[in-house]
Amino acid sequence: MTYEATIAPYINRRTFAIISHPDAGKTTLTEKLLLFGGAIHLAGAVKAKKGGQSARSDWMAIEQQRGISVTASVMTFEYGKNTINLLDTPGHKDFSEDTYRTLTAVDSAVMVLDGAKGIEEQTLKLFEVCRLRDTPVITFINKMDREVKEPFALLDEIEKTLALDVCPITWPIGMGERFRGCFNLVTDSLYLFESGHGSKISDAMQFTGADDPALDEHIPAGELATFREEVAMVKAIYPAFNREHYLEGHLTPVFFGSAVNNFGVRELLEALCEVAPSPRIQEAEPRAIAPDEPKFTGFVFKIQANMDKNHRDRIAFVRICSGKYTRGMKVLHVRSGKTLALNNPVLFLARERELAEEAWPGDILGIPGHGHLHIGDALTEGEQLVFSGIPNFAPELFQRVRLDDPLKSKQLKAALEQLAEEGASQIFKPLDGSPWIIGVVGQLQFDVIASRLLSEYGVRGSFEAVPYTNARWVKAKTPEKAREFAERNKYNTAEDASGALAYLAPNAWHLDRIAKDFPDIEFLKTREFS
Repeated sequence: MTYEATIAPYINRRTFAIISHPDAGKTTLTEKLLLFGGAIHLAGAVKAKKGGQSARSDWMAIEQQRGISVTASVMTFEYGKNTINLLDTPGHKDFSEDTYRTLTAVDSAVMVLDGAKGIEEQTLKLFEVCRLRDTPVITFINKMDREVKEPFALLDEIEKTLALDVCPITWPIGMGERFRGCFNLVTDSLYLFESGHGSKISDAMQFTGADDPALDEHIPAGELATFREEVAMVKAIYPAFNREHYLEGHLTPVFFGSAVNNFGVRELLEALCEVAPSPRIQEAEPRAIAPDEPKFTGFVFKIQANMDKNHRDRIAFVRICSGKYTRGMKVLHVRSGKTLALNNPVLFLARERELAEEAWPGDILGIPGHGHLHIGDALTEGEQLVFSGIPNFAPELFQRVRLDDPLKSKQLKAALEQLAEEGASQIFKPLDGSPWIIGVVGQLQFDVIASRLLSEYGVRGSFEAVPYTNARWVKAKTPEKAREFAERNKYNTAEDASGALAYLAPNAWHLDRIAKDFPDIEFLKTREFS
């Protein structure tokens, strides 16, 4: 599994996201990857966030209080000759929009499975997003130090549920209290498991294969016999690793381990460096963008306000697609037609920032600003481009904010507009003049909004119900048709934060009825940022 890199700097970039169901160990794995990369020296106990350290990637107050990730974080670190750009994403389904958009900015993904539960609902949804984009996936089966499903049953579940070929790279010896470690089937290396050594990195012992008599000294006879039988079955049943099939998204290499105990993480990281793709071609209109093109291009996939309370800032996360960024360069902001001078973009290590002097395709730049950059915006050296596939989803839950202090209405409006720019919630201004409506995909997003309104903007309020259950963007053939529709449906139409017209329906019957009454109008459940 070793592939030589050429001399171009972007070839050594590895930009990937971690996808999983909540509580599968995604944030813990993120923390341990940072540990191996030397970005931190002691991994926090993520399982005990309330009483101790919180994960470096969880910077919001509500993330640290609840022990969950609710927004995507970007972390950059060096490992060997590679620059690793790790995008930690929310696992909770209520924040899946952020994850979907983050997946547009990566070249590969790591899928984390809880060994006791296998493939769960959110994992399946996120994998399907990867499949739509032909994103290659490496699988990490976690929590082998607990009682889990049999390894063959887990591999069979991946094959049948995801219609994906599997190739075990490491193989576990036992599980739970009988978990002895993992054997690397490619390098013939044994890693013995030591429970409770979360920040300790164990060294591998080299052997000539699973039948090496020297293994007798390290594994009890009965367990060793079972292990050798299983390895023989693995080699007979599963194909050898084929990098081309992996890059095409047809095969996933599989690693076993225990992230909380730091076990199996190094092997995963080394595999990412060796076989995961360097920056790939990005789809755009009117043409696709290759990473080896000399001119700079990039797109905004995320906006985040108030990452640092000391700065009260707003950061646009930009994925570089081609060319080279150098500090002070000027680029075209395609949507507005204006020229931007990139004087102070930053690279990230969770909450820590480093001024970026130069960056290459695959890198994620943080551009501070005051609202001029939006999700989906393209930055180029003059070419008119629109990057495709950056989704905006129609919300499914709607409420209004009732202020405790009516004098805070200006602060509320500014706060809601900023939060909507991040893409995690949407706001609608009804055409009948009634107050702003907040729309979200999941109920937990309302809790996050309330927490952030108070902690970041000093606005205290409560939510009240509104009589809507569906929203659809209105796409008419002409502006005149759109205005006519809005006038005839004044009490059910609104404009979103970008000014796009939307229809708010009390229920599915009304939505179906309006579509029949206006056959020349399209009612869109999703639309691309542009």
